[in-house]
Amino acid sequence: MTETKNVKRQYYQGTGRRKRTVATIRIYKSKKVSTINLKEIEKLDKYIENVFKSVGMDGRFSISIITKGGGFSSRKDAIAMGIARALVDYDKTLKPTLRKLGYLTRDPREKERKKPGLKSARKAPQWSKR
Repeated sequence: MTETKNVKRQYYQGTGRRKRTVATIRIYKSKKVSTINLKEIEKLDKYIENVFKSVGMDGRFSISIITKGGGFSSRKDAIAMGIARALVDYDKTLKPTLRKLGYLTRDPREKERKKPGLKSARKAPQWSKR
């Protein structure tokens, strides 16, 4: 009979998405330097820091963030969602609190595609009656 060892996890992972942005978050229990796209950062953005503050876990973790696509605003939202999902992976009892605050809700709005015969998604070429 094989024995199962109780191994501590090194990190807790969460993925956040917003528009075209995908953010992969890993939170570590150590208090080392946090990174965004492999660049060290001293202080997180207030919006991102609020995820930790809302559940009383600010200053307990170091974070590794990798983002792809999108702009500044959508990256912030994707990172916040990824951190919330990683915190739920760490402690399942935080899920109702984070859900109530809206951090676990995916914003479904995406860019509308361009249609044939139009200049953009909805803009039609100028039309003359006569």
